[in-house]
Amino acid sequence: MNTIWFDTFDSPIGPLTAAADAVGLRWLLFPQNRHEPLRTLWRRDPAPFAELRRQLAAYFAGERRDFDLALAPQGTPFQQSVWAALRAIPYGETRSYRDQALAVGNPKGVRAVGLANGRNPLPIVIPCHRVIGANGSMTGFGGGIETKRFLLDLEARHADARFQLRASR
Repeated sequence: MNTIWFDTFDSPIGPLTAAADAVGLRWLLFPQNRHEPLRTLWRRDPAPFAELRRQLAAYFAGERRDFDLALAPQGTPFQQSVWAALRAIPYGETRSYRDQALAVGNPKGVRAVGLANGRNPLPIVIPCHRVIGANGSMTGFGGGIETKRFLLDLEARHADARFQLRASR
């Protein structure tokens, strides 16, 4: 099994834990996660994450809109297609789960897209926070709805985006 390096660092949304191997970034984790990876054989080493920390700092400062990192999320072919479609959502914009189902060529797969979004191991970097309910409502997010709202508000301020967010009912 490959060695997984990790580091934990502060961010405006709380501590984030990054984990990577020789291939690339595998996980970006919030303090609590719905789908927690098995952390055996993880070794702390901040060195591999200097560029990630730099790019995240620029993102949170409104100076970076996307990430240029070696990514290595593990998932099924369908999950990989959903995550690729997430990366195509422009900064400061949102899409519905239905939009994402159409983007991956599975118009009846709205729930499957939602499940794949929920399994995204690299939130923020692969921007699953940009997917909202069809009626504009905030929907589930591994980092919590307040974190999702923070990320969308951050992007809206810096992109001068004009979209409406409604509280989930």
